[in-house]
Amino acid sequence: MKNNTLIGPWVRRFLLGYLINERNLSTNTQTSYRDMLILLLPYAAKYLKKSIDRLAVTDLSPVLLREFLTHLEHKRSCCPSTRNQRLGALHALARFIGENSPEHVEWCAQVRLIPFKKTGQQTLTYLEKPEIKELLASPDRSNPLGNRDYTMLLFLYNSGARASEAARLKISDIDWYAQFVKILGKGNKQRTCPLWPITMEQLRFITVNRGPEQRVFLNRNGQHITRFGIHTLVDRHASRAAKKMQSLVHKHVSPHVIRHTTATHLLRAGVDINTIRAWLGHVSINTTNIYAETDIETKARALATCIPGAEKTKAIPWRQQPELMEFLRGL
Repeated sequence: MKNNTLIGPWVRRFLLGYLINERNLSTNTQTSYRDMLILLLPYAAKYLKKSIDRLAVTDLSPVLLREFLTHLEHKRSCCPSTRNQRLGALHALARFIGENSPEHVEWCAQVRLIPFKKTGQQTLTYLEKPEIKELLASPDRSNPLGNRDYTMLLFLYNSGARASEAARLKISDIDWYAQFVKILGKGNKQRTCPLWPITMEQLRFITVNRGPEQRVFLNRNGQHITRFGIHTLVDRHASRAAKKMQSLVHKHVSPHVIRHTTATHLLRAGVDINTIRAWLGHVSINTTNIYAETDIETKARALATCIPGAEKTKAIPWRQQPELMEFLRGL
């Protein structure tokens, strides 16, 4: 069998060359594509009764790939969005092989015709002010780990950072004088975010006497915390906070829920949607618009302006809005 007909060499070039050197995709995207192949190749080998190292490109037929996607949903209980994510990785692999191997162009076209499954728009979960306050109060700040946990929760709420962004944050990314942080987001795009004085104070406390190239957040063993570790930290304190606030019992609190909370509270404070887009590092304003569509309080305020017979009030310039000014001064 010719070397270019085997899937193995193509997988190696795809993961180690194409994704990194040509596409410059983020580490998370590279990991997602790798994970898809870790699931697919053993499944295909078992399905075809062949060893993985003998699998050919065309062995991954559209029929087999459709069976694989069904397997993900029914046997591994993956939701449609996860199924679509795996299919996106398959499309990328097929496009890469098709662009570099003319004899596989037809195979590439057939694979890329496998459609994405339509998914419903999920309702965003976010925390109300009393709920985020209770979450921030849950760590025991009388010990170093409790202080670390409090600082992490405060930083996530202040910045709206993703778990992966917080995990790789370095001390050198913090501007101690100007009071802002540089966050490296998806696609290696950098953004700056202002920090509250209390956040700066906490960050100084947990990073004292440490070098600028060290990670800000460390685990109990002194190693840099992982994304999984941050999820575990948030989940642990959400469970504690739920014991004191009943409304949290029915909410699955994660780092991304805290990110949604930041966006929603910024919106309620009167910050314009484009500023929130830059704050969160969204590429498209359409991604950020979902917060305006989801937040009931914002909708209620908009609806109140349309009540028949209601007196029209003159819009107050933003500089004269005390609540908004108080929020901005707190940044």
